[in-house]
Amino acid sequence: MTDMAQDKNKRYDDDDGRTIANMNVEGMPWYQPEQKRVTRAQAKAELRRKIAEGEALTRREALRYAWYAILGGLTVVGVIAGGSILFLFVLWLLWK
Repeated sequence: MTDMAQDKNKRYDDDDGRTIANMNVEGMPWYQPEQKRVTRAQAKAELRRKIAEGEALTRREALRYAWYAILGGLTVVGVIAGGSILFLFVLWLLWK
């Protein structure tokens, strides 16, 4: 019985405890959908606490939000440019 307990709690020399892949996958028997909601709610609560206390964003957070803003702007520019090119192509086809 102690051998089974040792196998269950076996630790490897190179194991640092980090999670490589989240095994909480939909369709598996151990799936817990509320776990994602809980972690998301904790992150929102932490952000609200930081805002309420007037705590500044970290450099990494500021860069992440700046990157998201740039990607959003590029998406808008891409849609407008693609629509313009498509419009000009249709006009060119009609002109022929």
